[in-house]
Amino acid sequence: MESYLNENFGGVKAKNSTDEALQRWRNVCGLVKNPKRRFRFTANLSKRYEAAAMRKTNQEKFRIAILVSRAAFQFIQGAPTSDYTVPEEVKAAGFGICADELGSIVEGHDVKKLKFHGGVTGIAEKLCTSTTDGLPADESAQNRRQELYGINKFAESVAKSFWIFVWEALHDMTLMILGVCAFVSLVVGIIMEGWPKGAHDGLGIVASILLVVFVTATSDYRQSLQFRDLDKEKKKISIQVTRNGFRQKMSIYELLPGDIVHLAIGDQVPADGLFVSGFSVLIDESSLTGESEPIMVTDENPYLLSGTKVQDGSCKMLVTTVGMRTQWGKLMATLSEGGDDETPLQVKLNGVATIIGKIGLFFAVVTFGVLVQGLLTQKLKSGTFMTWSGEEALELLEYFAVAVTIVVVAVPEGLPLAVTLSLAFAMKKMMNDKALVRHLAACETMGSATTICSDKTGTLTTNRMTVVKSCICMSIKETNTPSSASALCSDIPDSSVKLLLQSIFNNTGGEVVVNKEGKREILGTPTETALLEFALSLGGDFQAEKNSCKVVKVEPFNSTKKRMGVVLEVSEGNLRAHTKGASEIVLAGCDKVIDSNGKVIPLEDASLKHLEDTINQFASEALRTLCLAYIDMEKFSPDDSMPLSGYTCIGIVGIKDPVRPGVKESVALCRSAGIVVRMVTGDNINTAKAIARECGILTDDGIAIEGPIFREKTQEEMLDLIPKIQVMARSSPLDKHTLVKQLRTTFNEVVAVTGDGTNDAPALHEADIGLAMGIAGTEVAKESADVIILDDNFSTIVTVAKWGRSVYINIQKFVQFQLTVNVVALIVNFSSACLTGSAPLTAVQLLWVNMIMDTLGALALATEPPNESLMKRTPARGKEIFGLEGSDSDLILNTLIFNAFVFCQVFNEISAREMEKINVFKGILENNVFVIVLGATVFFQIVIIEFLGTFANTHPLTLDQWFFTVVVGFLGMPIAAVLKLIPV
Repeated sequence: MESYLNENFGGVKAKNSTDEALQRWRNVCGLVKNPKRRFRFTANLSKRYEAAAMRKTNQEKFRIAILVSRAAFQFIQGAPTSDYTVPEEVKAAGFGICADELGSIVEGHDVKKLKFHGGVTGIAEKLCTSTTDGLPADESAQNRRQELYGINKFAESVAKSFWIFVWEALHDMTLMILGVCAFVSLVVGIIMEGWPKGAHDGLGIVASILLVVFVTATSDYRQSLQFRDLDKEKKKISIQVTRNGFRQKMSIYELLPGDIVHLAIGDQVPADGLFVSGFSVLIDESSLTGESEPIMVTDENPYLLSGTKVQDGSCKMLVTTVGMRTQWGKLMATLSEGGDDETPLQVKLNGVATIIGKIGLFFAVVTFGVLVQGLLTQKLKSGTFMTWSGEEALELLEYFAVAVTIVVVAVPEGLPLAVTLSLAFAMKKMMNDKALVRHLAACETMGSATTICSDKTGTLTTNRMTVVKSCICMSIKETNTPSSASALCSDIPDSSVKLLLQSIFNNTGGEVVVNKEGKREILGTPTETALLEFALSLGGDFQAEKNSCKVVKVEPFNSTKKRMGVVLEVSEGNLRAHTKGASEIVLAGCDKVIDSNGKVIPLEDASLKHLEDTINQFASEALRTLCLAYIDMEKFSPDDSMPLSGYTCIGIVGIKDPVRPGVKESVALCRSAGIVVRMVTGDNINTAKAIARECGILTDDGIAIEGPIFREKTQEEMLDLIPKIQVMARSSPLDKHTLVKQLRTTFNEVVAVTGDGTNDAPALHEADIGLAMGIAGTEVAKESADVIILDDNFSTIVTVAKWGRSVYINIQKFVQFQLTVNVVALIVNFSSACLTGSAPLTAVQLLWVNMIMDTLGALALATEPPNESLMKRTPARGKEIFGLEGSDSDLILNTLIFNAFVFCQVFNEISAREMEKINVFKGILENNVFVIVLGATVFFQIVIIEFLGTFANTHPLTLDQWFFTVVVGFLGMPIAAVLKLIPV
């Protein structure tokens, strides 16, 4: 069985499964009662092929458009003028260009049309917007704009109503056959015995079918609502926008043509638009066109397409086309119907269901054959073979109904669906615990994680940074209070303060703005915010400093270079480059330093040692260190790269980023659960070691290594080194990717990796579980991740691991419970049919058992919440036995068997709560769903036995008989307890 499963169902992985593997297991699943239900939560491969074809078309279309635009650009002067006419409704609304014209300019890269409309400035005027202040805050004008140009939302499939799920549940082939049996039984029964007595059997089956259908539909409908809620959360993306002169954060779904959007590295372009201003903007269009080579966006090539990603640089963009008018909108509408890949566990359990279904079908056919053979033998003996009474026809129909119902019970359709139910339940609960699961399989895989490679900044630390120490002009000062900042100003020369402020305010990815309330607000990463706050405390004026210089070139921060820079024209013809970044890297490019008098002096050995000791001292105090430097230049071209040496060191700053509360406890919990936590950071090794010791990550037998040293190691050296690595400092994205790949392939570890930057995408993609940061993470990182940690907290990652383990345990419980029911149902009816010539469990009874086992059992067992212990461990025949006599003895015997069978399942369900522990009652009242389902099962069982005998073919039992059947059901619990003591 294992080899069959691996061969036909084993090709599906948790991530990046091939379409061939996904198609193969679908082809093998021959016996499926209800394909609409079984395959509801699997990928729609035909829609995926459609999306791939659309990408290919886009690729060719944009390639031609770019070639045409380049050719047109060369002959633009001689091009004829456009004959565009503004539609009347657009003109009446006060605009000078329509949505279709805007779409054709950007999507078609139409240089001629862009020039005709006056370039970016002309289009901004025609859209009644300002490239500096954005759209005015006029609500009625915005409504008119929305009516004419549309909203920035993509078409979504209409949510299925409850009745659609009822209709799909009715598509179960076995239930359809039973429905036909019920109809025939109803007609024959009424003809033979009249109304209402003759209708009891038929109506009993109909009522059971309807009950199964409605309970199944209710469960499936609730599940679909959970997935819809999670989908809404996945699509929440915010972007920086200037409106009415104020910079603000806004949902991408609120964007309108004419909005001014601020884009930075890692952002996804939220709509089609035109480049207004910016530096070094590289756009990755592979998601839209399949083209891997990034495109440089400039004034000459100003076209920005929705869905593409900013790979480098930063810019302002004028929104021109939104929503379904963009190619990305059309592509997303198709992709959303493609669905998520099914998880390995779902596929494996589909395989188990298929195998058991075939066995069940065989037993059903044999049971029907034995029962019919008994009836035919009896008729042959009595010599009435050629004459059939209505009662005998009903008996034959009942046998057929029993055989079909055995198939209903034997084919465990609930197995793969229980996985989905458990995963959906876990995803919903994780959402409350600040973890957004983007891919179903991540819940499953996280339960098997053996290693977590975590970032330091913002994950292990709070990401609330402040400059607490500085070494400016060779003088070390504490700067954590306003008074210490003013003291620093008085201790260093004015020229040095001016140079420091020029460096911080110009060489930054952040901004100081005035918000709607008129208050000063600092925008940017926590590091940039800390530096800008420091400069403001020194009395600096951000806007005045920015206006006093002209920016010639910007090189944004890059995690490979670990530095960023800007070239300024400080006065007519005088150029100055500022750089900042990892202290030892920037300092290595310095050959001069500013002394305590503000003079530039050569960087001699003594001064260099003083600065290196300062860096190590700051780092050993768990401070992030940055070095600021500048160089004056005579000439520089924007096409040139910034110099890497010859700089003058301005100073070093130490930034405090406290460790998050609870991280040390979470790391200890991981260790007890057999999960190794490794810190991978771009910070100085001494800072990394200090934080790692504080978190409990770095132990006495562990190793801390720097990225440049790690990447020089041979494969043989890595085999010995990697198991001991607990900290990797000054790591590049490639180092992180190499470590993850080695852990997965060489050491067979299941690796979870955190990441927030654009360059972390390869490692997030390579890992078994990619964890992106919700606050500090870029859209590119989130897109590559499987789970988004909404609060950027390491403790949330441990919660995700706990829920992952819970999913596995819950599925094990349900599989154990359901397969037991399958086996017992088959054995009871098959053996009874062979030995007595009759089936003790009728169609109605079997349908009730199926509902307990399938839908209600899954609801109860697959929704058990995790407990702390998860993170601390790596089934006599005969009337004589019962003393039964009289005409009702057969009916009472069958009722006893049915009742004992159901209570076996009730107690089995309780036993299945714990896979290893003897005490299965611990915490049982904490799971309200479990208690309600169990209580409802017992209540309705009493109702079926005592009051619905006519419909369900049961007979009311005495107190002694009730007691006996409940005890028989309970006997399974001590047996299960003994079996748990046997080591496996």
